Amino acid sequence: MKIVVIGGGFAGLQLVQRLANKSNVEVWLLDKHNYHQFQPLFYQVATAGLDASNISFPFRKALQSHNNVFFRVALVKKIEVATRQVITDNGTYNYDMLVIATGADTNFFGNEQLQAAALPMKSTNEALQLRHKLIAHWEAALTVKENAAALAPYLNIVVVGGGPTGVELSGTLAEQRLGALAKDYPELPLHQMKIYLLEGSNRLLGGMSEVSSNRAKRYLEKLGVTVLNNTLVTDFDGTTVRLQNGNAIESKLVIWAAGIKGNIPAGIHRDVVARGNRIKVDRQHKVLGTENIYALGDVAYMETPLYPNGHPQVANVAISQAKNLANNIEYLIASKNDKIIDFEYEDKGSMATVGRHLAVVDVPKPKLHIGGWLAWFIWMGLHLVLILGVKNRIQVFINWVYKYFTYDQSLRLWFKDYNAKSTA
Repeated sequence: MKIVVIGGGFAGLQLVQRLANKSNVEVWLLDKHNYHQFQPLFYQVATAGLDASNISFPFRKALQSHNNVFFRVALVKKIEVATRQVITDNGTYNYDMLVIATGADTNFFGNEQLQAAALPMKSTNEALQLRHKLIAHWEAALTVKENAAALAPYLNIVVVGGGPTGVELSGTLAEQRLGALAKDYPELPLHQMKIYLLEGSNRLLGGMSEVSSNRAKRYLEKLGVTVLNNTLVTDFDGTTVRLQNGNAIESKLVIWAAGIKGNIPAGIHRDVVARGNRIKVDRQHKVLGTENIYALGDVAYMETPLYPNGHPQVANVAISQAKNLANNIEYLIASKNDKIIDFEYEDKGSMATVGRHLAVVDVPKPKLHIGGWLAWFIWMGLHLVLILGVKNRIQVFINWVYKYFTYDQSLRLWFKDYNAKSTA
């Protein structure tokens, strides 16, 4: 059986590794990048806490010991369901079974103005772009430091979206304000800098408990972040953020972490697309109305009694789905259809970090809500374990230790775009 997997995120890579070196199966992994990205730490790349290579791992290195797995860098153009083919910019791939694990992208909810002016952070490349933008932002602020009115918008940074990414990014920026930034830019009045975290619902971290949500808000406010719940952004023109309630914030920098939408390849019928641009699947991960197409992770929408509106779009769900599908595929190949089981997600907990010694962790069994030092250590330990590659884990740990003792980030490098002069 030839299985083609589109996307090497948490779900796609987990599935491929589970099927590696299995008899009677040939697995092809297609991804537009040649590396796996550890998404939970994008914000640390953006804020110069980690290098991009620390959270990225080459697919070929991850898969080199698997004799039945093949990898190609390919951008999927279309899925031809009738002929069982995946059309890409790198050729056409036939399949017996197709698994779509294409993840999700930033959702600007159709607002073209926000899409053009706000900065997303859903890939390693976007995290690096945000890092460069932040550095350029402060360099530009120096040019108007004598003009209070012109400087004011530079001293306001707006983060939109109160999920884990928004919370973690806001906390990091707040810590940098009187730490690394104060050292680099002593000419700027950074004590006047304000960080706004805007959330459309009535609380932060909507996927976590109310206890952790309130605790995270207290932590952020302790760091000086202005948290505005029930606040929607309607427009941003590069200098002014306009809110639905009629208020406005003068700012030169808006970071968008307010929502995601599934990345659905062309060729999937719109009848099976649910809200959030996710593909409807049954309890065995099969795309509704198809015989041999499956979907996993952020792009998949599965309704269950415990999750009638679909599962949370987080790494734990994606990995669990991949494990279940891998087991079912083995049973299918072995003609043991009676052993194929429906997916049931067991929530192992959720977490978010706000800053130094400040984090929140929810554990469902036993029901615990952990904060402060202990939650911070739990968060760091789990993320170190999940990062691919021993070398990457060591480098991340060293960077964290260095930052802890020096209150500094050493990766504030700004690589400008340029055109090399011809020597001809």
